[in-house]
Amino acid sequence: MTTESKLTLALEGDQGLLITRRFSAPPEAVYRAHLEVELIRQWLLGPDGWSMTVCISDPVVGGRIHFEWSDGQGGDFSLTGEYLELVPFSKIVHVERMHLPDPTPDNRVETRFEAVEGGTLVTLRMTLPDAETRRTMLESDMESGMNASYDKLDSALSET
Repeated sequence: MTTESKLTLALEGDQGLLITRRFSAPPEAVYRAHLEVELIRQWLLGPDGWSMTVCISDPVVGGRIHFEWSDGQGGDFSLTGEYLELVPFSKIVHVERMHLPDPTPDNRVETRFEAVEGGTLVTLRMTLPDAETRRTMLESDMESGMNASYDKLDSALSET
């Protein structure tokens, strides 16, 4: 069985991003890996050399999200947010703010998990506060970091 392993990224309007990626694991496993701290710590690491120093995920509506990363050379980055909607094994909606170091305006993220032949199609729709925020995110090499993290997720899920 062959599964496409690359992320696709498309622009939507002036403020949106649509990201898709296939995984070889079932939707239940991919969904849990997006919410459970012990699983998040295995894959949401970004490029090689970065580590997750804080990982808080309270997967209930209104529950808190707080992640921090470091490259060990002063390159720290953090994200905070809250869960808005959780539909087991099919959808997560949350808001998030990147701290650069000041918090950005809210970014709404809807992540869907769809069973497909051989695994799961994850569709992540981001609605950013404005075109400038989207431009800044894209210039930060976000796509490369997401690809690296999703590669780690695929590896972690294949080991379970």
